[in-house]
Amino acid sequence: MAIIVNLDVMMATRKMSLNELSETVNISLANLSKLKTGKVKAIRFSTLEAVCEALDCQPGDILEYSNVV
Repeated sequence: MAIIVNLDVMMATRKMSLNELSETVNISLANLSKLKTGKVKAIRFSTLEAVCEALDCQPGDILEYSNVV
């Protein structure tokens, strides 16, 4: 996939666990885990906004484009 999800990196930087983020953002642990591992095909802007607010970051800190296959 050309989009790389760096959610785990941001969570580590902010010292926030998956459980903490799940509770803060009000997203199920299962869905957040899928997002973290990049196994999703889409993300709602409202979800991305909530994650960015919780982690005090920009969308580009979480999502990265790579043209290397």
